[in-house]
Amino acid sequence: MAGRRVLLVGATGLVGGGCLALLAADKTVASVTAPVRRVPKASSGYGPEVHFVKVDFERLEAQPALFSVDQVVCALGTTIKQAGSRVAFRRVDFDYPLAIARLAREAGARHFLLVSALGADPKSAVFYSRVKGELEQAILALDYPAVTIVRPSLLLGDRREFRLGEEIAKRFAWATPRKYRPVAARAVAAALVAAAREDRAGRRIIESEQIAGR
Repeated sequence: MAGRRVLLVGATGLVGGGCLALLAADKTVASVTAPVRRVPKASSGYGPEVHFVKVDFERLEAQPALFSVDQVVCALGTTIKQAGSRVAFRRVDFDYPLAIARLAREAGARHFLLVSALGADPKSAVFYSRVKGELEQAILALDYPAVTIVRPSLLLGDRREFRLGEEIAKRFAWATPRKYRPVAARAVAAALVAAAREDRAGRRIIESEQIAGR
């Protein structure tokens, strides 16, 4: 679909940053709007089609024009450690994405693309996996003509902070079953942008091993 207007949430993150670069270079994309808490210093380096918009995620409904798009790519997420508590984590990983999905659908968006996680399950005993599963369930309950969910395993990429678990996973990836192997954030971004460009109607779930095989 040429001339697509895309809302990219989480553009300053590991996967979101990859999506931003790919979308900015995609000739079928007319504009990319990226809501952020703080506009990055290098915001002008992506070209005139990319627009960073400072928003209050607690008052998203106050900026209705933000949601007049064709597609939403949601790569928003945090960790319990970064958020500080389970309540704060759920706010970022469940409440904000669902609010965005609802507002965008009301404004006419037709395709919602979500970065979830391997093992997402609303009935999981693991809090992280349960929240991810509950979000998937809530998004699928909305009347989007198209929904794409990507479920990556541990993400690899250039992070600002050192993560011991990620370094260990890199070293022993060869001994890990394919389903659970770490996956490069850039590969997740590529899978999302490809799915957005294909714009297939219906519900589609891309598992981690499918991402790694691209």
